Amino acid sequence: MSETPAEPRPYRDKPVSFVRRSGRVTEAQDRAWSELAPHYVIDVQRDAAATSILPGSTLDPNAVWGRTAPLIAEIGSGQGHAIVHAAGSRPDTDFLAIEVFRAGLARTMLDADRAELGNLRLVEANAPEVLQHLLPEASLDELWIFFPDPWHKNKHTKRRLITPEFAPLAAHALKDGGMLRLATDWEDYAVQMRESLDPAPGFTRAFEGEWAPRFDGRIETAFERKGARVGRDIRDLSYRRVPR
Repeated sequence: MSETPAEPRPYRDKPVSFVRRSGRVTEAQDRAWSELAPHYVIDVQRDAAATSILPGSTLDPNAVWGRTAPLIAEIGSGQGHAIVHAAGSRPDTDFLAIEVFRAGLARTMLDADRAELGNLRLVEANAPEVLQHLLPEASLDELWIFFPDPWHKNKHTKRRLITPEFAPLAAHALKDGGMLRLATDWEDYAVQMRESLDPAPGFTRAFEGEWAPRFDGRIETAFERKGARVGRDIRDLSYRRVPR
């Protein structure tokens, strides 16, 4: 009697907040991956997708960075301008760049190497899975999400990262009292962020009024300048992880 074959494991059961596109790899980017990635990029076990994280493959921050220090992660680090600047300005703090686009990760590595940064590491992965599977509970002092893809067309808003379902993942990774910092230049997304996080059990507002003041640890990036040029207001939000 033959056994019934097991049901195939789904590739992913939820939409992701990105679409990976292949492009021409420059000589500098190729060098970054061959020469710098072994030092900067955290090697992770994958699940079904190329940017997934295998459940149970938790990292040890003290082992990865070789010390005990505050840890800040940035989701959607892009080309790394904000996190490279922050890592260079705060050598006593460790930083993790979370990104899926290889060109951006390559640029981040090149700039980090040029600045001789020892406190920055990168992971090429889907951010919710990093928070859920890779980072230990209560391991982050801060989590930054600056100018995430707004997916502004109505048919695409389901791909937005910041939703009520995202809040417990962020709360899981943040230490008690840790900070979740966000910024966007899309008004309706800013409202969605606020509506998703205001009622979240793990967080409380760290600002008064409609919006948080601009986070002074966030340098102005190309995304922010582009939004300002076309007249979009920049909205900051900040939330504190409540005690468990």
